Amino acid sequence: MPIDLRSDTVTLPTQKMRDAMRDAEVGDDVYGEDPTIQQLERLAAEMVGKEAALFVTSGTQGNQVAVLSHTQRGDEIILEENSHIFYYETAGISTIAGVQARTIKGVNGQMPVPDIVAAIREDDVHCPRTALICLENTHADSGGRILPLHYMEEVYQVSRKHDIPVHLDGARLCNAAIGLGVDLKEITTYTDSVQFCLSKGLSAPMGSILAGSKELIERARKWRKMLGGGTRQAGIVGAAGIVALEEMIDRLKDDHRHAKKLAEGLARIAGIDIDANGVESNIMMFSVAGLGMGAGEFIKRLNKLDVLANRLGPYRIRFVTHRGITSEDIDRTIEVVKQIAGSNHSS
Repeated sequence: MPIDLRSDTVTLPTQKMRDAMRDAEVGDDVYGEDPTIQQLERLAAEMVGKEAALFVTSGTQGNQVAVLSHTQRGDEIILEENSHIFYYETAGISTIAGVQARTIKGVNGQMPVPDIVAAIREDDVHCPRTALICLENTHADSGGRILPLHYMEEVYQVSRKHDIPVHLDGARLCNAAIGLGVDLKEITTYTDSVQFCLSKGLSAPMGSILAGSKELIERARKWRKMLGGGTRQAGIVGAAGIVALEEMIDRLKDDHRHAKKLAEGLARIAGIDIDANGVESNIMMFSVAGLGMGAGEFIKRLNKLDVLANRLGPYRIRFVTHRGITSEDIDRTIEVVKQIAGSNHSS
């Protein structure tokens, strides 16, 4: 089997999840009659310290529903320039929600707070209303960097001063909590809404949670229906989500440890440019420019040696660790990259 480092989205459900899915008590969730989904939503809301939660089919749907629920058409929202909502969600915020993006260049996923303040619109007939500030934790495109609690709090205080809600794209919220060594609530206390995935590192086959106030979630439920996210016997997949929340968070420490080991191994290979100290969760980015080859050629050589990865630019490679990756896989990957680097320097 190839060593698949493309993404933690490739994780497969555990046997306990499969058993729970088979035996799940279900009903029509659009009628509000699926007991397993109700249990999942109560559990999720409690874990992140919010009044209510909503099961959605994906993180992208959860973020889109959140933007729709917080804003009106013609509003403007503030996001980091490489955030998932802006960069990887097929222009949904403009096409569906009808809002304008005000992007800010971040450092390790953090938009400088003075830049956020400067981006907030004054009450002017020529300008859109600043309706939402969006954060992402962990920040995928910066290599899974974690937003510190003091930063979350500082942004939240700005949002209170200007009466603007904060939405957190917490697709890998649990990774952030494990990396910080804190409870989920310590992060989400600085948000008005949060979306987090049950899949990815938590290994459920599908689904995300959107959590916030009861009023917000009632609006979100209607938007979810409009987007085609109203499902019937959804408890079949919701059952796996319950297992994910109850049993799969602590094991993320293994993924972080493997990522750090891999990053440190890559840092010792001539021609690989990686900030191993900056690897804070289960994602790493590195450049192969020093090998004298492009990312596409590097990926081809990896594939021939049974290692899968994604390229994110002309020379940029991403590795992501997850439950399917063992310590032996990490050792093998380091040896494979050494082999590629060595053969390239000798050619």
